[in-house]
Amino acid sequence: MVEPRPEERECDVLVVGSGVAGLSTAIVAAHRGLRVVVAEQNPYFGGTTAISAGWAWVPGNPGHQSDDSTAEVKTYLKALAPENFNEERLNTFLDTVPEAIEFFEKNTEVNFVYPEKAPDYQMDLPGSRIGGRAILPGDADVRMLGKRRRELQPYLSSYTVFGYMPQVGADLTQFLYANRSIKSFAYAGTKLARTWLDQLVKGQPMKRTNGSAMITRMVKSALDAGVQIWTSTPVESLVQDSDGTVTGAILGGGRHSGVVNALEGVVLAGGGFTGNTTLRRKYFPHDPDGTNHVTPTVGHNGGSAVMAMTVGGRISNDVFTPGSWAPVTEFKQLRDGRQRLFPHLRQIGLPGMITVDRKGRRFGNEALSYHDFGRQLLAHDKDEDDTYAWIIADEKCMDTYGIGYAKPWPIPRKYFRDTGFLVKADTLSELAAVIGADPDTLETTVERFNGFARSGEDEDFGRGSTAYNHFRGDMAHKPNPNLAELKKAPYYAACIRMGDLGSFAGLDVDNNAAVLNAESQQIPGLHAVGASAVSVFGGGYPGYGSHIGPAMIFGYRLGRDIGRR
Repeated sequence: MVEPRPEERECDVLVVGSGVAGLSTAIVAAHRGLRVVVAEQNPYFGGTTAISAGWAWVPGNPGHQSDDSTAEVKTYLKALAPENFNEERLNTFLDTVPEAIEFFEKNTEVNFVYPEKAPDYQMDLPGSRIGGRAILPGDADVRMLGKRRRELQPYLSSYTVFGYMPQVGADLTQFLYANRSIKSFAYAGTKLARTWLDQLVKGQPMKRTNGSAMITRMVKSALDAGVQIWTSTPVESLVQDSDGTVTGAILGGGRHSGVVNALEGVVLAGGGFTGNTTLRRKYFPHDPDGTNHVTPTVGHNGGSAVMAMTVGGRISNDVFTPGSWAPVTEFKQLRDGRQRLFPHLRQIGLPGMITVDRKGRRFGNEALSYHDFGRQLLAHDKDEDDTYAWIIADEKCMDTYGIGYAKPWPIPRKYFRDTGFLVKADTLSELAAVIGADPDTLETTVERFNGFARSGEDEDFGRGSTAYNHFRGDMAHKPNPNLAELKKAPYYAACIRMGDLGSFAGLDVDNNAAVLNAESQQIPGLHAVGASAVSVFGGGYPGYGSHIGPAMIFGYRLGRDIGRR
């Protein structure tokens, strides 16, 4: 009996994944007149981009082009990851930035805001700048997607403020002061009321911010350009001809299942591999058994990498760090007990909280970026079987700021304790017993830190010593935006584990995003962009949007050039 041949379709470019990398490629290719299909494995489009802050680190962007220099940017990036500095590929990225941003703003629904202040993450390195390199998307109304608005990836619920996702900057600052300022309270209340009404009447918030706004605008632009976006359509395998050229792929997922022949090539943009236990065990030194890491990313199951490796591709681990680290708290949904995650991307640099190890000692500067703080935690726990720490705060800090998902006064805290996010004790000694730390060590640690808070200088780790540190603090708090005493009982703690926002190790590619084999030769017809590809920054994390910036720029470049060589 002859097996029936799966249904065959034809396009010019098949894109795997619907985050910023895949959509950028698709939009630009479609503007050239190419027929483009985007296959997304999940029921929603947008991937991790849609739950992110949406920033893009793109030095030389039109909004600040005259304020910066390529030499300064390269000096900074070389200082970040000196042994993994790829100047040729970096030049390709930097040279393309102005052209790419101009294209999106002139030819699509995508637009950007150009903040004056968005400090590079390591302001103590040469070539760093206080602003101008990171930009963010303008807000969007999801109704521009029509009936397909229901396919937009929802926000990460734990990271919202009761359903609303504030944008880093003035918007978030208003929420930060909502329990201390009538004006800020009114501002936050208006935003929340609008969000709740939309959710009640229309099933989702109509106003989209952050990465959700970027995806909304990109999907609208892709659809307008004639791109077909198929959700719930996993790519099961690649198809090659007798010469080894990738000619298409086999798709699953119901109505779009079958073979898609891609005349100009297949683009892997399905995210990194941080959700793939096998690949984590191989490339993440801290996770040798696959149980010492959690990821809040969406769709980063390593599918792109696995498919590429079946046709000769290889993962390049020539990076300073294999992942973009982030401390994450794991807790449970009360209704059904399922796992929930909260990535701590900002708050641990606020005054009145510290982070301690399993013995109750501080081990680093809590006001560094989440990635650099994660590097500190990994280095500190390198000889341990597992990786974790505790965020500690007193009653005053909890009243003022909360701890991440655990909201500040006047929100009751019992719920956050019931979920396992937060623990509480009347004294530091009792808190130490709850978290398994040494009581004397924790008390000594807090006493020493309180002295630093009074003087305004952290003599141990330099917390609050750079402009970026201050950006992560409370600028109204004096004398140091990052330092305040912990002395008002009761005391609170939240456990953090090692997590990520994506992988920096990824498929080996050339400057034109062609996937390379073990001999560094192109695999014809196969390309990779975004977190599927190895980091252009050599595993360094320069600033806000270090994933999205390269994903968008290399996606643009690939969409511009695919099929022309």
